[in-house]
Amino acid sequence: ATESFAQTHVRRLEAIRRAIGGVEREPDGTWIIATDHLDRVCDYERQRARTEPVTVEKLTSMPLERQVGFDGATWLDRELVSDMPGSLHNSGFGRDVREAQARRRQWLIAQDLAREEQDRIVYRANMLSILRQRELNRVAGQLSDELGLSYSEAKPGVRIAGRLREKLELASGKYAVIEKSREFTLVPWRPVLDRHLGKEVSGIVRGEGISWTLGRQRSGPSV
Repeated sequence: ATESFAQTHVRRLEAIRRAIGGVEREPDGTWIIATDHLDRVCDYERQRARTEPVTVEKLTSMPLERQVGFDGATWLDRELVSDMPGSLHNSGFGRDVREAQARRRQWLIAQDLAREEQDRIVYRANMLSILRQRELNRVAGQLSDELGLSYSEAKPGVRIAGRLREKLELASGKYAVIEKSREFTLVPWRPVLDRHLGKEVSGIVRGEGISWTLGRQRSGPSV
């Protein structure tokens, strides 16, 4: 074994000794490991799971490689313009993200959505909105052909009503397909809609959100 390989195990043993015990280092550098070591580790993990549960957040369903040249608002774009982007390591997945971001910047520059200015990249103020609308228009066109219905864009202050047909997961987020007899609309998805797939819904577009009235009732729960 190499010296670095051995040192990795030593650091691991030191961490175990401090956290749960059951391992002791002898003066000659060898280690004594308790016979119930695996039981100790399992108990420790169960305790950690209770006191410090792990939560997993899905950032995107699109692979990094596909995001590099995707004509829509991707997770890479949101990270590039974020005031508090996630910290990235210089190896493994962090390195892959850095490389993808660099290639995405060049794509954005070619699309006239960003420009190089001295030692930094300046992004257009409405870059995400432009990319989001591009994807929506493209998906709406595909759905129009598939459903045989015309697409009606959701506009602020306008009431939307129809059957909640399905949920779409796009690069820019989740959207609901609201279907009427001759047209359909795409609107941002909200968790409250999960239990109403296939049902009649209505709502009024307000800014980037919608005040929903769920079901056919004249007066009912609004969100």
